[in-house]
Amino acid sequence: MAKHTQAHISKTLPKNESAFTRDRTLKQTEYYMGAKLLEIGVNPNKGVIYRWSTVDKGNSEEWTYSAYWGDSREKLESEEANTPD
Repeated sequence: MAKHTQAHISKTLPKNESAFTRDRTLKQTEYYMGAKLLEIGVNPNKGVIYRWSTVDKGNSEEWTYSAYWGDSREKLESEEANTPD
């Protein structure tokens, strides 16, 4: 069975949410990602890169926090290096 080399956590936030609540929710998501990685045996501080993405859902936004390591990290870094600014 192939090993996982990426993980994602998504949260939906109302656009009218206070800045404090939005910031707290995003920090909690980062914390949960670290716990999730430890749970599957990946050190969240070594060899992992993180990316945020946002999708507009009308009155809300879906924020996705992604972690990449191993082959997925190498592929992402290669794609980003080949993307013009």
